[in-house]
Amino acid sequence: MILNNQLKKTLKTVLPIALGIFLVWYLYNSTTSDQRSEILGYIKEADPLWISISIGIGILSHISRAIRWNHLLEPLGYKPKTSNNVLIILTAYLTNLGIPRSGEFLRATALATYEDVPFEKGFGTIVTERVIDVIMLLLIILAALILQTELIIEFIKESGIGLFGSMIVLILGILGLFITIRLVKKSTLPFAVKLKGFLKNLLEGVLSIFSMKRKWSFILHTLFIWGSYVAMFWVIKFTVLETVDLSLGALLVAFVGGAIAMTTTNGGFIAYPAFVSKSLEIFGVSIVSGNAFGWIMWISQTLMVVVFGAISFLLLPLLNRNR
Repeated sequence: MILNNQLKKTLKTVLPIALGIFLVWYLYNSTTSDQRSEILGYIKEADPLWISISIGIGILSHISRAIRWNHLLEPLGYKPKTSNNVLIILTAYLTNLGIPRSGEFLRATALATYEDVPFEKGFGTIVTERVIDVIMLLLIILAALILQTELIIEFIKESGIGLFGSMIVLILGILGLFITIRLVKKSTLPFAVKLKGFLKNLLEGVLSIFSMKRKWSFILHTLFIWGSYVAMFWVIKFTVLETVDLSLGALLVAFVGGAIAMTTTNGGFIAYPAFVSKSLEIFGVSIVSGNAFGWIMWISQTLMVVVFGAISFLLLPLLNRNR
């Protein structure tokens, strides 16, 4: 058991690093020296105005997340200062750049230190937040698929599968999913038990929203947070000439690609620009412009987290000297 836990911890550390190394190699080999120079040129010439607007929207999303966090804590009998919540969240994002997922533990620990919220309760609200975030990302993926239905149909036709074949695959997929759910529900295997527990907590986390005092405010803040994430991505299109005319649907597909990169690697380094670039290639954007877009977005948001996270790290204990 101890060996398995050590193996899991090792894999969680090694796999993101290995993926990052692979993507460095892939990015280097998929571009020529001239293309790499061109990408750097795009980054250097990016309009600071649009980058500043993107960063500003990002800050607003963090403030909204801090207010929404109080909506989850209020039914438990706690109402921390919104300013403390903002500083804790930004500090947590900073630590996540160094150690993946460490920010969640830091948030709960800092909340316990500065606002007397028990660690378990604070961490429980953070888990609920993550559940909501997963659902919102799934909705954005669905929206991207709906907005790009014609492109998907065209891709299916070009792949030689055909619409009839695709329908067969879809029906078989739904049938397979139904059978899998039935088997998991009846299974007593450790993996199946963990999966059932996860899905149960997922459902409870979602349903708990409707029993809270400020559920509509919570929902509006959730929509604002994720709308801001899309908006801060959308405005970056004006920094690269070839991406200026991209539709919302195309940008949503690239947004999803970037989100997947962020969850599979440490802070999305290298992976984020590569995933965004590959997503934009579907819409005819060159590898140079796609990589430039991805790098400008990643650099601006990472810089925001580093600068404001570091400031928050220093301010948090200074503003709470009596704690």
